[in-house]
Amino acid sequence: MRLGELNAMEAPEAARALRGCADVERWVAALLVRRPYADRRTLLDTAHLLATWSDAELDHALADHPRIGERGTGSTAATSAREQAGVTDADREAFVEANRRYEERFDRIYLVRAAGRSAAEMLELLEQRLTHDDATELAVTKQQLTEIAMLRLEDLVDEEPDEDPDDEVEEDR
Repeated sequence: MRLGELNAMEAPEAARALRGCADVERWVAALLVRRPYADRRTLLDTAHLLATWSDAELDHALADHPRIGERGTGSTAATSAREQAGVTDADREAFVEANRRYEERFDRIYLVRAAGRSAAEMLELLEQRLTHDDATELAVTKQQLTEIAMLRLEDLVDEEPDEDPDDEVEEDR
């Protein structure tokens, strides 16, 4: 969608669209109240600044994320499936065990920005993150949620087309 469409949407419809980026009510509400955005960069910068997740917000957002290697059913299931396109059926078996160990260690699902990463990279990152203490891993998980939210927001809101150069010529006349 174009930024102008997001700016003009009724609040409930715009909130639904933004929740697809990160299901965190405070973040969504804060983005809505700041509309209209002058340009896409302002929206993205604002969204990034507001992406300071509390532990409870992280838990809520994670409830909608499927495990890496699993099919989701929540509001972001289709997006997650596209992001996890690099995970094959063969990879899924490795993720079942790795996800189990991570969840036993940290009592939450393993969240990683999957877009642009191979299954091998995500498994390697999981193994590295298993060595973190609880506070470090919590901070890393919040950072991953921010990366995911920002990528999804960038995908949601297209660049506005540049002004038509012919319009500028006529204005100069």
